Amino acid sequence: MPTPLCDAVEIPRCRANGANGAPPITVLRRRADFLRAARARRKGVAGLMLQARRRSQDTDDGAIRVGFTCSRKVGNAVTRNRAKRRLRAVARDVLPQHGRPGWDYVLVGRPGVTVTRDYGALRADLHAALRAVHGPNTLERRS
Repeated sequence: MPTPLCDAVEIPRCRANGANGAPPITVLRRRADFLRAARARRKGVAGLMLQARRRSQDTDDGAIRVGFTCSRKVGNAVTRNRAKRRLRAVARDVLPQHGRPGWDYVLVGRPGVTVTRDYGALRADLHAALRAVHGPNTLERRS
């Protein structure tokens, strides 16, 4: 039976993807979703930049959606793909526990750092960025 096409697909191999009460994690695919996240909250840390936005209540399905991007400044295609693989692994580890349902997150790779940074430090960077984005004194930027 063929699978239906959709704009977001679940991240494979995610231990907590919808299990144990954790919200499912899906991947952003449409450019419009990336642009909306870029206009919302953002936090830069040493290993990556996090862009985050809360979806509107009428389109909220309770899932955490995440996208990954690396510009050509990060390096050639091999380096960009390696950086995105590392960002996917970090998101798979951190977002089920610290992400919020109904939010879109975009992880942006940094030139020369995302690929070479220690994995534990990269996880700590994402965790710190999530704390900063969801902190009590943050206001969402309006376009």
